[in-house]
Amino acid sequence: MSGSDATQLERLFKTVADRHRVRILNMLANSADAICVCEFQPTLGLSQPSVSYHLGVLTRAGFIQKEKRGRFSYYRLVPGALEDLSWAVLGAEPKTKRARRVRVAN
Repeated sequence: MSGSDATQLERLFKTVADRHRVRILNMLANSADAICVCEFQPTLGLSQPSVSYHLGVLTRAGFIQKEKRGRFSYYRLVPGALEDLSWAVLGAEPKTKRARRVRVAN
């Protein structure tokens, strides 16, 4: 593994190194459709600004995407986003080039 690959993986792990973000990813991975921002707050037990912060971190990192529907925002996983995590854990080459483009989460 190269130094730049290790740096990118460090950024990826920093992004998901929060229990609330892990739960958000889990909710989205187990949902057949996009989830309204209003559904995260009661499930996570967080205030609206805290939920928005975590969703923003995951969006900027490229794990999730946001879609506006009227007054509400809906979130879904970016296709292949979780492959980055399996690549990091299993050490196999990623199927997509997305793993090489992980951005700083914070």
